[in-house]
Amino acid sequence: MDGLTDAPPAPLVALLREAAGEPEGALVLLHGRGADESDLFPLLDLLDPGRRLLGVTPGGPLHLPPGGRHWYALGGIPTPDPETFLGTAPRLAAFLDALPVPMERVVLGGFSQGAVMSWAMSLRPDRPAPAAVIAMSGFLPRVDGYPLDPARLAGVPVAVAHGSLDPVIPARFGAEAAETLAAAGADLLRLESPVPHMVDPAWLDPLREVVERATTL
Repeated sequence: MDGLTDAPPAPLVALLREAAGEPEGALVLLHGRGADESDLFPLLDLLDPGRRLLGVTPGGPLHLPPGGRHWYALGGIPTPDPETFLGTAPRLAAFLDALPVPMERVVLGGFSQGAVMSWAMSLRPDRPAPAAVIAMSGFLPRVDGYPLDPARLAGVPVAVAHGSLDPVIPARFGAEAAETLAAAGADLLRLESPVPHMVDPAWLDPLREVVERATTL
């Protein structure tokens, strides 16, 4: 067999924002469908203005219509396409495991598809729990063969932010995630505002507090 066929997948691309000094942790933000690793990069300074943390914005490995990068192909809500989701998840897990900061010092978050992947990385029973989770305008994924255990985030700061006017991923999916994690004992912050599928600037101050609280030594 051709050796190229057996080669492991290429590592994910990513943008890095160095910490001002020795990093006290990391802030990893995952973009939404059709965007790329530059999309959420400006949020690193807004959520960690003191640059205490290593900032990382990886790009999804898939290039699909209508363009940009994707974490998985659309399969419905809340059911990502299983083949592409199950192909991407281990690649993202390997990327996170290779960070120079242990997962218990990593705030993991994302928008839309990025929020879905944040849940996938944080709730899988065999994954290390992060320092905190920030899920903006996403949903808890339901994929056969990919278990989720919300109890793993008991006591962990979790922020769920969603626009009540979201026409892409209805707000009820954010509410479901918030209610599920609250019932599991997570330290929950729920944010909802009358905006469509977007990051509301009104969320930034409370999310910054979550990042700081979760990573202060």
